[in-house]
Amino acid sequence: MIDNKKKSIVIPSTITVKKFSEILNLPIGTVITELMKNGILATINEKIDFETASIIAQDLGYESEEEVVESGEAMTLEKMIEQIKKEVALGENLQKRPPIVTILGHVDHGKTTLLDTIRKSGVAAKESGGITQHISAYQTKKKGNLITFIDTPGHEAFSAMRERGVSIADIAVLVVAADDGVRPQTREVIEYLIAKKIPTIVAINKVDKPEANIQRVKQELAENGILVEGWGGQILCSEVSAKQNIGVDGLLDNILLLSEVEDFKADYKRDALGVVLESYLDPQKGPVATILIKTGTLKEGQDIIAGSAYGRVRRIEDFSGKRMNEAGPSTPISLIGLNTTSNTNDILQVVDRKSITKSESSRLLEKVQNAKFGEVTAQKIYRTIADEKIQKLNIILKSDVQGSLEAIQQILSEIKSDEVAVNYISIGVGSITESDVRMAQNSSSVIFGFNTEATPVSKRMAETNKIEIKNYKIIYELVDDIKNRLVSMLPPTIERTDLGKMKVLALFKTGKKDMIIGGRVTSGKVVKGCLIEVMRNDVIIGKGRLQNLQQNKVDVDEVVANNECGITFDGETKIKEDDALLFFNEEIKKKTL
Repeated sequence: MIDNKKKSIVIPSTITVKKFSEILNLPIGTVITELMKNGILATINEKIDFETASIIAQDLGYESEEEVVESGEAMTLEKMIEQIKKEVALGENLQKRPPIVTILGHVDHGKTTLLDTIRKSGVAAKESGGITQHISAYQTKKKGNLITFIDTPGHEAFSAMRERGVSIADIAVLVVAADDGVRPQTREVIEYLIAKKIPTIVAINKVDKPEANIQRVKQELAENGILVEGWGGQILCSEVSAKQNIGVDGLLDNILLLSEVEDFKADYKRDALGVVLESYLDPQKGPVATILIKTGTLKEGQDIIAGSAYGRVRRIEDFSGKRMNEAGPSTPISLIGLNTTSNTNDILQVVDRKSITKSESSRLLEKVQNAKFGEVTAQKIYRTIADEKIQKLNIILKSDVQGSLEAIQQILSEIKSDEVAVNYISIGVGSITESDVRMAQNSSSVIFGFNTEATPVSKRMAETNKIEIKNYKIIYELVDDIKNRLVSMLPPTIERTDLGKMKVLALFKTGKKDMIIGGRVTSGKVVKGCLIEVMRNDVIIGKGRLQNLQQNKVDVDEVVANNECGITFDGETKIKEDDALLFFNEEIKKKTL
């Protein structure tokens, strides 16, 4: 017998059915039966989300709350950069650190291939569609010195991610293809580099191609404000072929040379501050964050926060997956231990768990969630959904990582329409859960997943409730699907073509829904099968269709001006002598975005 007295339990964001039954202190069969009553088929080792668990807990006589932990004051990227600048200016406990280098350039100019050549790990071949769709960070060693590289997407849709990559880097390597020259995204990057005064090295790639024109590239760079050595400037320039591994060593030498000049330093003794580059949910490891440590040293066992996420450092891995006990400045790591996925650009901080209250955590969590919502609306993905004249496509968007969500939203924000709009019911990172399916059912939404799958439980729920789940591995295929759905919602346009006018001279037959009429074409022409408007005293009184057309009692296809003809009018309007008939055609055209 179930105790009717309400007991309070704390449930994490996702939990296996087995663990859930242990928290409830109830037999596993009781829990599975209750799940089935709610239309959820889940096995003992399958995970359910907090919303589902809380509903079941309530049915079983429990009050539940989601597991929340303490958090401290939120720090932005801008605050962190400013704080680090002040520390470096004070000059205490400073040691040399590896330079952080970002690779920038137009799509297909060889950014990722260049980085792949440097680190020999074949990323370019693994990317869906050949475009880098995530931010990643890696390290390589040259002459005993470490260099940290940040790879950022090159396509125009990823401009926000590129700017982020630049803002946390020390040196920018601008990749320009020798056979293609300065392209739109190259100019965009150049403007940003010049505005932010970021130390830059130019890498002219694909110099091995027969159509390569290095001098033309340097000329175009000069026209856009980048003056390389030999062209009146001091910006270092390396001529490389990423595929053939030509000139890559020279590029690394230039990076070390510029690093020596800039003299990058950090305080290794302080607690770590880092930037979340990416985060995702691993089925075995749980939330995993790719983090770049900007200053200080992060150690296993430390309590941490990253935006609204919190936890304890359970494992640190370098970019190759090797375990580390600690990570110092300029080190890219994979971190395991946060309770949930962080947002891209969140700042990792080491905190004292005892000194922070739960109320502060709730305040910060609310602030982050509000900021997240504001971020989406501020991008003006579409005009205000409140306009009821706009037809809305309700979608739930899930992705493996935050960066992909950002890119998808940015691409969709380029679509402008006063008639249709995307209405984001929910946006999030991780697997598609039963809560997503339930939300889709309540809001008549389509669930779109990018590089993420539905859990077995949610997949069965979706099939039972006929909820559409679409999964994609290439961003532009997902976006095209959404665009096509929006286009199908657009009302068609009707284009009218006026043909001619006729004055009614005689009525030969009047039926219930048709009439045979004689008249003279006063302008234009009359065409068999066209539409007719009946005008009496300059007022349109009805419409119909021209069923048959005769001239001199012979069937014809058209009759031109100043000729008499007989027509069969198909319509309910009763025509009289001296009425005017207007002949026209209408063409229905489908709109596009």
